[in-house]
Amino acid sequence: MPVSADARDRVIVALDCSRSEALRLGRELAGTVGWVKVGMTLFYACGPDIVDYLRGLGFKVFLDLKLFDIPHQVRGAARSAVSCGADMLSIHGLGGAAMVAAAREGASSVGRTSSCDIVAITVLTSMDQACADSVGLAGPVDREVARLASLACANGADGIVCSPNEASAMRALLGPAARIVCPGVRPAGSDLGDQSRVATPAEAIARGASRIVVGRPITGADDPVAAARAVVDEVAAALD
Repeated sequence: MPVSADARDRVIVALDCSRSEALRLGRELAGTVGWVKVGMTLFYACGPDIVDYLRGLGFKVFLDLKLFDIPHQVRGAARSAVSCGADMLSIHGLGGAAMVAAAREGASSVGRTSSCDIVAITVLTSMDQACADSVGLAGPVDREVARLASLACANGADGIVCSPNEASAMRALLGPAARIVCPGVRPAGSDLGDQSRVATPAEAIARGASRIVVGRPITGADDPVAAARAVVDEVAAALD
């Protein structure tokens, strides 16, 4: 039975790998999922051309560069990212109100028929409470996520990146239109890797995630296409 386009559009495969591996995975996964994530590992190796190539295969591209700099630099970086074809771009919420607003200005200054969503990183999914405490984040992780989410969305961000653990509270806080992107998603039985705050695809969707990011459980599988289809099927069941 064909899986709905909505379910495919909810799944982002993280291509945190070499150029040759990304090209192979892109060709194999085209048509199975709607999105791929290009993070720092791949973008720094390939530059903007990788975004154009993946979009040519039919994917939307989440350019996960986690921009974090003075507003002037972030404004220019966001403009460049949107110009190279990104459909979604991450920035750090810790950059503050002026930096978030500058990212929005930079992204909006590019004349494109389709817009690029700006999503703000709240607290990395690799961080547990002890790690958050060690770098001086104030109070419980979920409270810090809420604080940064409110700040970002009040200053032009379209949504946030948070763990599935905070998705339900963030959906209630930010409303139905906000983009809530959840990495740290692992199918049942998968190795957690360096992730701390995790959930299954179905749990993340049920908690209010707009889209989920899945990397190694798909890209490291013996059959990446079958692994991706299983995630999409789980998302489709959760949506039903």
